[in-house]
Amino acid sequence: MQSTSQVNQRIARLAAHLNSPNLQVEETSGLMRENCRAKGGSPGFKVAILGAAGGIGQPLAMLMKMNPLVSVLHLYDVVNTPGVTADISHMDTGAVVRGFLGQQQLEDALTGMDLVIIPASVPRKPGMTRDDLFNVNAGIVKTLCEGIAKCCPKAIVSLISNHVNSIVPIAAEVFKKAGTYDPNRLLEVTMLDVVRANTFVAEVSGRDPREVDVPVVGGHAGVTILPLLSQVKPSCPFTPKEIDYLTDRIQNGGKKVVEARAGTGSATLSMAYAAVKFADACLRGLRGDANIVECAYVASQVTELPFFASKVRLRRNGVEEIYPLGLLNEYERNSSLVANCEQSRLGKGKERVGRKYSERHYLHQEMRC
Repeated sequence: MQSTSQVNQRIARLAAHLNSPNLQVEETSGLMRENCRAKGGSPGFKVAILGAAGGIGQPLAMLMKMNPLVSVLHLYDVVNTPGVTADISHMDTGAVVRGFLGQQQLEDALTGMDLVIIPASVPRKPGMTRDDLFNVNAGIVKTLCEGIAKCCPKAIVSLISNHVNSIVPIAAEVFKKAGTYDPNRLLEVTMLDVVRANTFVAEVSGRDPREVDVPVVGGHAGVTILPLLSQVKPSCPFTPKEIDYLTDRIQNGGKKVVEARAGTGSATLSMAYAAVKFADACLRGLRGDANIVECAYVASQVTELPFFASKVRLRRNGVEEIYPLGLLNEYERNSSLVANCEQSRLGKGKERVGRKYSERHYLHQEMRC
């Protein structure tokens, strides 16, 4: 016969695991919900997904539930979180899943998190301009980052929300205003470009994509995406025609998915996969693993642009080192991305103009793609 205390503890564990919005755990049970862990769950990191009920958020949440480095997984959105949470919580993996619905629960979702992943954004709707879409998504990210600054200012923040090239600077300004900005902890996920590059290069070279590593630098829209095919590992020679083909396919991969979906969506599944790969790298860095190197869009001095995607090394405090571009071939040096960055390096009289031109070019390409 179990004691009343043991029974209450079991009930509390079940309540924490299922997170039913209608099931309230009495504090007299002696085991607060935030301290619960599924039976058999191993220690790990606390991860929050903001926008967990969306097209990217749902597969992202499912894949993160499968990650053995995650001990607690918080799923937040403004709609449909209870259903997603109940569904994913049935997976027999170690992470405890909890759902949070609406802005009134945002702080609870964020408190104590080690890693926050933000896929939250709205898709473009009929009659909505690119500027309209940007303004809406910028407002969403602003609100979420204000919550992060208040509740988990030391968390690694991994942004997915569109538009990448423009949203990261906005998040940075929110953190600066709150006095919590750490450029090493704010990273935009450009892993999808790398995933595509690895896949497409493997197809051309006849290799297993899991064994291919293609650095992709710049931004995350159109010609701001520059795969460094001269630095592919294992080394692989390409003809000029193959370079043109691969560069175009990598830069326009998202557009091709939108066209193939014929108005029913965008690259949500591959984006979720890429986001999970990057999140796993962040968690391994937090664990203290050495030599965790991935491409990410971060505050950078690699070029004259304030934010730039390049290889970074991840560790316990986020970005530990940002790598330079390395040796570029003629094709890469002559790309519009590098050319515009180089223009900003002109004489003192043109330095400011060049920087502004490069930033406008980035934003222009972002709005086009």
